[in-house]
Amino acid sequence: MYPTDYRYSTEHEWAKVEDGRVRVGITKFAADRLSDIVYVELPPVGTEVSFMQPFGVVESVKAASDLYAPVSGKVVEVNDALKERPEIVGTDPHGEGWMIVVEPSDPSELEKLMDAAAYQKHIGEG
Repeated sequence: MYPTDYRYSTEHEWAKVEDGRVRVGITKFAADRLSDIVYVELPPVGTEVSFMQPFGVVESVKAASDLYAPVSGKVVEVNDALKERPEIVGTDPHGEGWMIVVEPSDPSELEKLMDAAAYQKHIGEG
């Protein structure tokens, strides 16, 4: 259920390294807790994000939650499909529901995140 080549934060974001860049989204655990996602607020391309600092907001019929950057760096891509279809985050959180791509300024921060097994223990599924 949780891809083993991703890293995971305690705030339920995932990070996937792709050719030196980091794709970011929220985990299935977080998406399931939020249930029906109705809006996703993401930063524009060029924004600098900081490790474990808020970079956006995801809203559901239940609640609004801050999104935390799992790595510092510059946003180089934003998933514009989420503007029209935010529900993708709930149906495919580890795939088409990705949120931003970051060009990391300190890739070593990824070592502070959990692997899939540790994350599953963190959420009580391991």
